[in-house]
Amino acid sequence: MPAARSHTTTANLLALATIALWASLAALGTALRHVPPFLLTGLGLLAGSLIALPLVRFDLRRLAVPWPTLAIGVYGLFGYHFLLFTALGQAPAVEANLVNYLWPLGIVLMAPLLLPGVRLSPAHVLAALAGFAGAAIAILGRSGGGAAAPGSAWMGYACAAGAAFIWSSYSLLTKRLALTGRNFPTAAIGSFGLVSGLLALACHALLEPRVALSLRDVLLIAVLGLGPLGGAFFLWDKALKLGDARQIGVLSYLTPLLSTLILLWSTGRPLSWNVALATALILGAAVLGTRTR
Repeated sequence: MPAARSHTTTANLLALATIALWASLAALGTALRHVPPFLLTGLGLLAGSLIALPLVRFDLRRLAVPWPTLAIGVYGLFGYHFLLFTALGQAPAVEANLVNYLWPLGIVLMAPLLLPGVRLSPAHVLAALAGFAGAAIAILGRSGGGAAAPGSAWMGYACAAGAAFIWSSYSLLTKRLALTGRNFPTAAIGSFGLVSGLLALACHALLEPRVALSLRDVLLIAVLGLGPLGGAFFLWDKALKLGDARQIGVLSYLTPLLSTLILLWSTGRPLSWNVALATALILGAAVLGTRTR
């Protein structure tokens, strides 16, 4: 099965590239924390959707997809960010982000429910739990214990759990479309981003105050859109279509680790024992998850 093995390797490399882009999201978000979240999401997704243009040779008609497929895409991109930013506004950010990072665990554990012919082994469960423990240590270690939760925290945690469910199920549903012959071109991610971005801007117009963006803001939003809110989605879609969703789900545990390390570097904070322990757990989970069937 050399061809299958090659596809798996390619998929894992694409997933790692996606993870590297997503790991920059926290640092970019911190630099743009003064921009209202729906405005930031909308502009970022619209910028990211432009990546699809060269893929379809600037023929917008080739971005058309069936309505059910478009609904899945908007469900993933808009639904995930809507609930995540709502959660971060109502619950302590570190704890809400920790609940959000249940989505890699969801991919691993929900794969047998949504993908035909996929079974879950005890090793996958162990790898998923070890990766989740490492993600928790990495995130909580960065917070130094976290702050007291406000009264609306429970609603925020529910939104964060909903965001985790949406992203894991969206990832598996796109894989299911590919396996059942209803595949869509990766360029269609541009349609998902375009519609999701417009919805986010509508939410901004209805729910958020008007702000003036500086040239620095515009440049950073462009980087955000072309990277973690744009290019990452195209890479993620291709990885899921080529590879094993369980392996990719476990590899995605590297995201909170790398995000934490980038924040430590950008803020000049020293590497703590929490992050070192998280490194061992997450890397161990990734190795175990990619070597089991």
